[in-house]
Amino acid sequence: MPLSRAKIGEIFRIWQDANPHPETELEYNSPYELLVAVTLSAQATDVGVNKATRKLFPVANTPQQIWDLGVEGLTRYIRTIGLFNAKAKNVIAAARILLDEHDGEVPREREALEALPGVGRKTANVVLNVAFGQPTMAVDTHIFRLGNRTGIAPGKTPLAVEKGLLKRIPKEYLVHAHHWLILHGRYVCKARKPDCPNCNINHLCAYKAKTLLEGAG
Repeated sequence: MPLSRAKIGEIFRIWQDANPHPETELEYNSPYELLVAVTLSAQATDVGVNKATRKLFPVANTPQQIWDLGVEGLTRYIRTIGLFNAKAKNVIAAARILLDEHDGEVPREREALEALPGVGRKTANVVLNVAFGQPTMAVDTHIFRLGNRTGIAPGKTPLAVEKGLLKRIPKEYLVHAHHWLILHGRYVCKARKPDCPNCNINHLCAYKAKTLLEGAG
């Protein structure tokens, strides 16, 4: 059951008070580094991606430098990451498009980002939000779970949850909402064992109310 707007506002106020300036756990120093890191992070952990990019970015961190590495050269740096062969091909192909069509710059428009190989809606949303401060919502497994479990924005598909979150979260919280949700899902409201006793929003969450009702039954 969806939460009321008042409860949703209270949840994000609590998260803001606890962590006023949440940040991605991917390490980057430019929009392009972020784009590469997020592309590599599909079906991989941020920890694993960071280990690879700490070696890669000092050597190549621009579209031209990545292109000059070539697929084989790039693969040597990212072979510890899942699906590294496909990701290497996509990153190299995207670098060529950025050089040919965007003067080597990462575009700020969703359509242009999603036209890059290996960049889907979620990746585009991360780049638009983190690099350019746009109020987008990148729905990964954590955010999809939280949208449904908490009652903030229930939905059967990632897109439905994304639209629900953008509609129901108060505007003043939207820029950072993506990170608060991910961090809460990653460290507190985990998939198999949600840590409800140490959850700072458990008194507002629909999951707790449902659990109590099931226990009473």
